[in-house]
Amino acid sequence: MTRAGFVAVLGRPNVGKSTLVNQLVGAKVAITAASPNTTRHAIRGILSEGDTQIILVDTPGLHRPRTTLGGRLNETARAAADGVDVILAVIEANSSIGPGDRHVIETMLRQARGASGPQLIVVVNKIDRVGKTAVAEQLLAASVAVEEIAASINREEAAQRVEYFPVSAKSGEGAAALLEQLTGAMPESPFLFPDEEVSDVTEAMWIAELVREQLIRKTMQELPHSIHCRVSEFEWPHVTVEILVERESQKGMVIGKGGALLKDVGIAARSQLPEGLYLELRVKVEPGWQKRDDVLDRFGY
Repeated sequence: MTRAGFVAVLGRPNVGKSTLVNQLVGAKVAITAASPNTTRHAIRGILSEGDTQIILVDTPGLHRPRTTLGGRLNETARAAADGVDVILAVIEANSSIGPGDRHVIETMLRQARGASGPQLIVVVNKIDRVGKTAVAEQLLAASVAVEEIAASINREEAAQRVEYFPVSAKSGEGAAALLEQLTGAMPESPFLFPDEEVSDVTEAMWIAELVREQLIRKTMQELPHSIHCRVSEFEWPHVTVEILVERESQKGMVIGKGGALLKDVGIAARSQLPEGLYLELRVKVEPGWQKRDDVLDRFGY
């Protein structure tokens, strides 16, 4: 008998969802960075061990949107929680539970669908940044928040079956216990993906994402939201990635003085790609693309 199922990973921006998915899968399947909304698509990380397959769905951070893109990212996150077997609501051990976290918990509880619905889990992440006392206090605060929110939306029954796990996605502490819980929650099913796969991301999308990851890290808070990357040409070993920004002034920022920043991005991305691949980067301006439905449709958001 084999078992397989889906786990949606929800949380506000920067709580460590992608790092957690990478830790549980045991491979880098989602890009990570310190900037909000690094994840823009529902990325599936696949863990196949023994007779069980767990498909972890990394989602964009739930937030208050300021652009059309932001609204679409929220829709992507909520849609990822439909019809799954487990929902993880990720919060931080080193931050108080604020409105954003409460919205995530409410989203999880609203997906409960009664006693036969998905298993609900609150993950308190980043426990490596605080002491044991603070972790215990945050677990208690999370439990209180779940009960309060459940009472306000008539989901008290769902609140009674929420499980709580302290984890460090960065170091892996607590990951084994969480993984054991997820394994037990998977329903009887044939494997849904080949057991050698660790992600459903296409090679072209992965290359574009690696380039975007490096751009986010190197431009810090200046440009991340304005950058979109896509593969425009793919004929092994030559791959061309277009980097789209919203304004002409941003083009120079991405290229850097004498092309230095773009060169560094290419070197960093290429180091994570197969040997022999030739990566060409081109920068183009797509005015106001975050607010244009036609462009967002074309980009697949």
